[in-house]
Amino acid sequence: MDGAKDAARINRRKTIDQKGHFMKILVLNGPNLNLLGRREPEIYGSQTLDALNREVAGYVDERNEVRNLDNQVDVQFFQSNHEGVLIDTIQNSPRAYQGVIYNPAGHSHYSIALRDAIAAVETPFVEVHLSDISTREEFRRHSVMTDVCIGRFMGKGAASYCEALDHLIDYLDSRQED
Repeated sequence: MDGAKDAARINRRKTIDQKGHFMKILVLNGPNLNLLGRREPEIYGSQTLDALNREVAGYVDERNEVRNLDNQVDVQFFQSNHEGVLIDTIQNSPRAYQGVIYNPAGHSHYSIALRDAIAAVETPFVEVHLSDISTREEFRRHSVMTDVCIGRFMGKGAASYCEALDHLIDYLDSRQED
């Protein structure tokens, strides 16, 4: 991103923090996603995780420009290859975030511990995948996370994250209206 956009984001975040009205969302990425851009580019593309995070942050900035200043979105990013670290992050999410966009990666298919951590917290989670897992190898076609998430978006690369973000923000906005 260019310096002017970064400065605008910092100034907007200072204003938001002073007013205290913003929706904090975590984008949580699981194992091997730190290898994006190098790992199986024919499946996951050539975009790095840093570039994906910048694209999502830019998308959030665009959304914030049309949202009321009292209702801004702040997105943070975290990636870990360690199941226990991911569980701790999930368990701590209610204290830090209004919602989480989560790419469980390889954990999608077998980690009951991560699934149970999501089920144990009140934070809404949206599952996301860069590839369409329903068309991949048989063992990848089922995710144990899906039934404890409020939605799932996949198969569109970084656009899956943006769609998940839209879904989560709409969900959170509708809960504020109630």
